[in-house]
Amino acid sequence: MREKELIIYKEFHDGELLQDMSWLMENYNNEYYNLEDKVSLLYDCFHDLMKITATYGFYGNLWHCYLTNLFVNNENAYTTACEITGAIQGSINELALHDFIIFKDFFDYDFTEMFDMLGASELKVILDYEGASSTSKIYNDRIRKTICETAEKLGKASDAAEMKDIMTQFYKNFGVGKFGLHKAFRIVHHEDGAEIVPISRIAHVHLDDLIGYEIAKKKLIDNTEAFVHNRKANNCLLFGDAGTGKSSSIKAIVNDYYDEGLRIIEVYKHQFQDLNDIIAQIKNRHYKFIIYMDDLSFEEFEIEYKYLKAVIEGGMEKKPENVLIYATSNRRHLIKESTSDKDDRRAEDMHSGDTVQEKLSLVARFGVTIYFGSPSKKEFQGIVKALAEKSNISMPEEELLLEANKWELSHGGLSGRTAQQFIDYLLGTREIS
Repeated sequence: MREKELIIYKEFHDGELLQDMSWLMENYNNEYYNLEDKVSLLYDCFHDLMKITATYGFYGNLWHCYLTNLFVNNENAYTTACEITGAIQGSINELALHDFIIFKDFFDYDFTEMFDMLGASELKVILDYEGASSTSKIYNDRIRKTICETAEKLGKASDAAEMKDIMTQFYKNFGVGKFGLHKAFRIVHHEDGAEIVPISRIAHVHLDDLIGYEIAKKKLIDNTEAFVHNRKANNCLLFGDAGTGKSSSIKAIVNDYYDEGLRIIEVYKHQFQDLNDIIAQIKNRHYKFIIYMDDLSFEEFEIEYKYLKAVIEGGMEKKPENVLIYATSNRRHLIKESTSDKDDRRAEDMHSGDTVQEKLSLVARFGVTIYFGSPSKKEFQGIVKALAEKSNISMPEEELLLEANKWELSHGGLSGRTAQQFIDYLLGTREIS
């Protein structure tokens, strides 16, 4: 086997298994090596394959799924050029085809003789494996299923060129690596910098699920569509009362526009010092990234907002065209203001007007501000009725609204969140009874 001759596809995650299996394919019948050592290595390899299978939730031909997973996660010059845009021109296609020719041998390899010679016929089950679980710890179900189906297509491909076409289409449809296969991310800070880590499970809320706020949602949709369609767009601040759907709207936006290449990275204010590092990692990708800051606000003594100001507008390096910042806050101006900010007699600050402008300059860097206010009593009842209908709760309307009114009085007042909590309460008591 020729895995050492690969040119484009190298440095795989989980690539040790490929190297060990390649050695076995070449040497399982070589009498120079000890039989027990070869048998031990074979079982170690398939132990690792089963761990990978359990992690990713693969089924079918597990060897093919493993190889396909190497393809979909390998970020290289070819795959990153093909993501979102599809087939590309240039000599790199010849180098990629060279690698697919090598992988064709891995896909076509017949394990029968190896298993028989090493006394491991029970391992044939990996060629048609029925998964014990239909879930993945890494991928959502759609991606997991697509990888398994792509593995089956690759296994049936007539030649390396067809394999290359199959994977090129995959890169166009789903992208490559963590940014292609996931929609949401968080930040983990290490000694050597910030790491962008996928979030495997996020709420599957969509904009149609959010009752009311049609004008606010329209502003958010218009700005986001301009962004994903390569038109000019603005950073967005969603502000207003608690529980009115600000955070849910942003999560819904990502769910609705994921197929168009939109991704979201959640950043907390104590991580603002990593913003330049984060942007450097994503600025040359074909995806559109929303850097998401939830419940953003600053006390008078907190200075992290200055990092944010510099990144949004004012630093030497221009913010990339594929990055926007969306934030939610209960505060209109983000930074706590005190009456002393407006007191010209404030002894500690001879230029109080400058102090106020310094605080207000952050929110001014958000080109679109969208207000989410608490619903009226009538609007709240409309939300309750819509959620009850969607949840198939059969209950007289008068009784439903009476109980909803009682609930909101003791659970945070009129808001979409309170309405959803009330519906969840009804669903829970109905299931118990």
